[in-house]
Amino acid sequence: MPTYRIAIVGAGPAGYFAAQALQNLQTEEAHFVIDMIERLPTPWGLVRSGVAPDHPKIKTVSKVFEKIATTEGFNLFCNVELGSDITVNDLTENYDAVIIATGSSKGKKLGISGEELRGSLSAAEFVPWYNAHPDFVNVDVPLDTETAIVIGAGNVAMDVGRMLALEPHELETTDTALHALELLHQSQIKDVHIYGRRGPEHAAFTAPELRELPKLDHTDVVINEQEIRDAIARVGSQGEVPKDVRSNLDAMLAVAQAPRKGMAKRLHFHFFASPKEIRGNARVEEVEFVRNELKDGKVSPTNETFALKAGLIVSAIGYEAEPIAGIPFQSGKVLNSDGHVEGTNLYVVGWAKRGPSGVIGTNKSDAADVVKLLISKLGEPKISNGIESKIRERGIVHISQSNWHLINEAEVAKGEPLSKPRVKFVDRKEMLGFAG
Repeated sequence: MPTYRIAIVGAGPAGYFAAQALQNLQTEEAHFVIDMIERLPTPWGLVRSGVAPDHPKIKTVSKVFEKIATTEGFNLFCNVELGSDITVNDLTENYDAVIIATGSSKGKKLGISGEELRGSLSAAEFVPWYNAHPDFVNVDVPLDTETAIVIGAGNVAMDVGRMLALEPHELETTDTALHALELLHQSQIKDVHIYGRRGPEHAAFTAPELRELPKLDHTDVVINEQEIRDAIARVGSQGEVPKDVRSNLDAMLAVAQAPRKGMAKRLHFHFFASPKEIRGNARVEEVEFVRNELKDGKVSPTNETFALKAGLIVSAIGYEAEPIAGIPFQSGKVLNSDGHVEGTNLYVVGWAKRGPSGVIGTNKSDAADVVKLLISKLGEPKISNGIESKIRERGIVHISQSNWHLINEAEVAKGEPLSKPRVKFVDRKEMLGFAG
């Protein structure tokens, strides 16, 4: 039976689903040994450091990842970074194929003046900060303001807004980073405003996320009912309405019609507005917006502006992939054709392939398609043992699957007396210590 050695770079959903696709497509003609390489000491990617702590059900997909990891022929190499510890050439020379699944970790900029002020953050900084990502422990998040602004109209923007508008005690039994929880308890924020550039019908929120908003116990959610009805009328006049758009608008209408509870914290949704300038002396004090309008199906700015006093603004307008030496990048993604980097044995899946779109499950079908293409292009297998010997020669301490289990068990044990699912380590040295 021919055995092919495949490297997967990135231990997030896209990487694990690529591994699963390889495992599912094994035949007598092709057997796969999979080496998964991850720069952090821990796997699971955005499931660990991107999913909002108050949505624990989404994180249960990690059980699928663990099943994939225990399948024969799977090897985990955490704490190994492509571009510094190992090179692209190391991988392409020692593997029959290399799958890049590094995601998109760099937040897109608003591109307006004042963006450099204290209190102006990207969701790419804020989200990993409250999720205990070791690289974002020291992010400066000033919460000594009554008003916060979130820019964006997708689920990430909603997560950010909700985390800022929740009562901190609602997060006590979640895996929110302890340093973030401590600061959130000191938060003075009462009003969180989410602004979308386009109309409600264009928002990238998903209906299940929207339907949960009225269930918030200590936060009033404010959406202008007439804005939603106007959007429903607009899409209705265009003929058949896509199912997801209709579901979204129906969910928004339900939120708008839900009775207010008179809570001290409020989460507001606004549409047809774009930030024009962030103002302040040393830190964010005010944001100026321009009103947008819909003309001939296109959103364009008007001459109308308005300003909102706020001490914090978080942009959640998308992500870009971080370039890696030796891999062609274009427009924040790996340059590819249907997931193949032409002329190489490199492939790409997930956000690094298609940009930051879809939900966790989207990566499954995406990875399956790319893996089918990969298999169709395999030739004779290489004679190679992968990169483990190179890692050892270079003195790199990697964390294996068994090492990760020790970290995982320690985190879960730390969480038990606090009624938390886990208390995440944020210090790399501490993680390596527990890993043995």
